[in-house]
Amino acid sequence: MAAASAPGVSLAAAAGGASLLLRQLFDAATGTFTYLLADVPSGEGVLIDPVFEQHSRDLALIRELGIDLVASIDTHAHADHVTGSWLMRQATGCAIGLAANAHAENVTLPLHHGERVRFGGRFLEVHSTPGHTDGCLSYVLDDRAMAFTGDTLLVRGCGRCDFQQGNAHTLWRSITEQLFTLPDACLIYPGHDYTGRSVTSVAEEKAFNARLGGAATERDFVGHMESMKLPHPGRIAEALPGNLRSGKPQQAAAAPEWAPVSPSYAGLPELAPAWVADHCAALTILDVRSREETEGPDGRIGGSLLIPLPELEERRGEIPEDRPVVVVCHSGSRSALATQQLLKAGRRQVANLRGGLARWSDEGYPLEGPSAP
Repeated sequence: MAAASAPGVSLAAAAGGASLLLRQLFDAATGTFTYLLADVPSGEGVLIDPVFEQHSRDLALIRELGIDLVASIDTHAHADHVTGSWLMRQATGCAIGLAANAHAENVTLPLHHGERVRFGGRFLEVHSTPGHTDGCLSYVLDDRAMAFTGDTLLVRGCGRCDFQQGNAHTLWRSITEQLFTLPDACLIYPGHDYTGRSVTSVAEEKAFNARLGGAATERDFVGHMESMKLPHPGRIAEALPGNLRSGKPQQAAAAPEWAPVSPSYAGLPELAPAWVADHCAALTILDVRSREETEGPDGRIGGSLLIPLPELEERRGEIPEDRPVVVVCHSGSRSALATQQLLKAGRRQVANLRGGLARWSDEGYPLEGPSAP
C-alpha cells in the first residue's frame, strides 16, 4: 500500500542521493532501536523491530517519505516491549514477519534461515541466530554491508541466555559461525543499547567484545553468561503474550471520533486537506497568518477566523468552543506552533492542516482573496 508523500518531498531527496535509505529510531523507555530501510528507486521499504507505543511516530515517517512498506519484521519475540507489527499491518497492509518457529499468531510471513525479504531491488537475507531465544533472527543486507542483529549481538555485548529457551553454547555458535564470518567492515545495528551506542562493526566486536571477542573461547563465554545474575525484564508478563499475537491488542483502542487525525513525525495531530474541505461547515478554520497575508495573493479559506499567531494567547477566548479547530498558515509551520499552544491550553479537538495553504492550493481546493489561485 503506497503512502503519499508531501508535495516537493521525495524519497531520493531524503536519502541524499543514495540508493538505500536507512533511519534508526529509538524508544527511550526500553532502549530499543527500530530500523526503517527503503529502496529509493522503487520506494519500497521494510521496518525492523517496531515498538507498539511508537507506532504513530513510525507511521508518520513512512507516510511523510512516501514509502510503500512491504513488511514489518521482528528479530525475535521480545520480552521487554510489544511489537508494533500488527498496528503497522492495519495501517499499511504490509506483511508481518517473524521466525516460523516462534509460532506466533497473525504472522503472514513466517521466516526461515536462508530466505530473503525483498523490498524493491534490495533484500535482507534471513539468518537463524538462536541462543538468546530459539527464534532469534538476524537480517543481513544483500551486499553484506549491514546486519541487523536484534539481541543476538549488541555493541560490546550480547543477549542474555537465562530464559525463553536461551542457551550460551548455541549463542556462541550463532555469533562466531554466522555474524563473525561477515566482512569485517559490515556494520552491526543492534536491537538495544542503554548507553548511547548506536552502531558497531564486525571487526570491532571480534576485537573488543568483552564476552566473546579477542582471545575468548567458548568456555570463557559460557562461563561468563552462566555467571550473570540478571532480573527478569519488567514487562515480560505483558510483552511475551503480546508478541505471540504479533502485537495485536486484546482490545483495540478507539480512534479519535471527531476526525481521521494522524500525527506527524514530530508528533503533531494533522488532517489532510481533502477531509477538511469536505467538513469545513462543521469546523473552525483558524488562520494564524498576518492580516496582510490573508488579504494578499495567497488568499484564504472561506469563512476562516483570523487570529495572527503573536495574538493567539490573549485572543484564545474568541475561538468557538462548540466545534473542532483546524489551524492553518502558508506552509503548516506557524500553524503547528499554534496547534501546540491550543493543545497545551486544554483544547482536545484541534489539528494542523497538513502542508498548510500551499498544499491546499496544490490539491485544487478553493481560496478566497483579491488574486487567490
